[in-house]
Amino acid sequence: MELILDRITRHYGSKIANDRISLVLRPGVYGLLGANGAGKTTLMRMMCGVLSPTSGTITYGGTDVSHEDYRDALGYLPQDFGYYPEFSALDFLLYIATLKGLPKTRAKEKARELLELVALEQEAKKKIRTFSGGMKQRLGIAQALLNDPRILVLDEPTAGLDPKERVRFRNLISRLGKDRIVLLSTHIVSDVEHIADTILLMKSGQIIHQGGLAEIVEPIQGKVWECIVTREEADALCAKFPVINLRQETGGILLRLVGEGKPWASAVPVQAGLEDLYLYYFSEVTAK
Repeated sequence: MELILDRITRHYGSKIANDRISLVLRPGVYGLLGANGAGKTTLMRMMCGVLSPTSGTITYGGTDVSHEDYRDALGYLPQDFGYYPEFSALDFLLYIATLKGLPKTRAKEKARELLELVALEQEAKKKIRTFSGGMKQRLGIAQALLNDPRILVLDEPTAGLDPKERVRFRNLISRLGKDRIVLLSTHIVSDVEHIADTILLMKSGQIIHQGGLAEIVEPIQGKVWECIVTREEADALCAKFPVINLRQETGGILLRLVGEGKPWASAVPVQAGLEDLYLYYFSEVTAK
């Protein structure tokens, strides 16, 4: 079934958080990429029925997301994930499973299965107040999966995860996206670059680009450059162009930047990537 967003708009007074967004989501992994304040969280909260749009509709299989039946198909990890610090990890999952209506026997099986999946099986009986930020985030991912949702919405899910945990998470999401809709939002490019089937680029409350990796970076192919320059030259170029990377090397400073035309005499064009695209649209410096 399809999750359909039809001309979704959300106002907060005079501020427009989301502006006439239309999307059709089918099974697969969608990466919602944008800077802080782009409107990602507002959009996801409307998709989960937590907020109502000012105008427009969101439906799944013909059912509005405000309907109770939709909740049975939904798994949600909000950006600010709440927990009970005196609960153990296992008790917390059992509590959430009860709220989701899972039978007691199935709840215990599923809770232990998910604790193993997120590498918390050894901490099942430990109180959540003793957990690190990354452990709490992994527990949040586990609770979102309790009801085996057909739609999984994850808002900044890798916050607090170390590099090893991030790899484990990406592999997990890749598997989950084979037979369900998975939407994860982030401002961290590497979280979506290798696992998202479709990347949604959001800016100022609108989806400005969407597509697979090769498709979405096409607008800046031929606009990404590298050159080695002096410190003074680097400072001048940084003021004029979005700089993706700056690294000190033996012969000077290696700059990777985005520009409409050749930014420096010694600059050479290089293959564009998603991080280049992100900096192109969200840098405070406009490409010349």
